[in-house]
Amino acid sequence: MDNKFSKILTLVAGLIGLIAFYFFIRIVMVGDDIIETDAEVQASIVSPFINFAKFVLIATGVIAVVFSILNLVKHPQVLKRTLLGVAALVVILVIAYSVSSDAAVLDVSGRVLEDGEAGSVSKWVSTGINFSAILGVIGLGFFVVDFVRSLAK
Repeated sequence: MDNKFSKILTLVAGLIGLIAFYFFIRIVMVGDDIIETDAEVQASIVSPFINFAKFVLIATGVIAVVFSILNLVKHPQVLKRTLLGVAALVVILVIAYSVSSDAAVLDVSGRVLEDGEAGSVSKWVSTGINFSAILGVIGLGFFVVDFVRSLAK
């Protein structure tokens, strides 16, 4: 990264930090009790801070995605590895979906929980849990293999 670009990034980060600090000071000066009880004060003090935080979050996400895509286009070998990784995740997702249950969610006494009816929502929740568990087992497996290798050295 060249020096000019680094200085620009430092200035932008500093500006974002100053704006956030300004909002922080406004909130601290007003106090928690007034903010919690007065909706007008909450709208004038907290809402702009939340909107600023949303803007920074969205801008950061967009910039990260754009630069990632540009990097993938510039380096075809990395693009190939990325597509293989995405394909592996899709395969794991299909496996997790196929073993997931779409049954109703029950409490300990056997009654259906509120919004726990059987159907596609229940199936996708179960898929998410199974997908996370499968990835956790794979990660744990790689950790154990790496640990054993480091002990063998």
